[in-house]
Amino acid sequence: MAAIGSVPPRHPGFKAAVFALLACNAAIYLFTGALRQALDSVAWLTLLALFALETGFADRFRANNMARAIHGVRLVAAAAVCAAAVGYVKQREWLDTVNSGLWIAVVALLEFEVRFPGTVARRRAWFAATAMALYGGLAVLVVVWAWYGEWFNAYDALLWLVAFAMIEMDVLQTSCEEIAI
Repeated sequence: MAAIGSVPPRHPGFKAAVFALLACNAAIYLFTGALRQALDSVAWLTLLALFALETGFADRFRANNMARAIHGVRLVAAAAVCAAAVGYVKQREWLDTVNSGLWIAVVALLEFEVRFPGTVARRRAWFAATAMALYGGLAVLVVVWAWYGEWFNAYDALLWLVAFAMIEMDVLQTSCEEIAI
């Protein structure tokens, strides 16, 4: 049973499977992709893991030093994501560029939601609608990659969509639970 104010794990087996598949994808990019793809994949995996830790074990990561460490590592990972996005622009890889822009917006939204759960709970409909619009745009990219026959990109994008949607649901649930306490 979870302590008051903590968030019980939701679908831990499913989350673990998604993380494992994303880690495999990151390894594929590390060994077969361009440097920017490897950097992008590892940085996103780091961001996802940190958001999962912070939202799944909120009561354990509220200590100032731990929270600062998580935010510091997240800032470094976000800088790596931005560097990869610049690389996509320079290489004129427009689907990857749009994908990066949408994901950066998702992370900015999640960062706000993690830091200001009370505001999120009071304006839940707005945050949920914004998240749905961003995730909808990302879902369109999955279809576009599949349409172009870029199956690994479509599969990878779908996994990321599922993973971050799980985190988003945890964050919105956490903000509502914190307001109720």
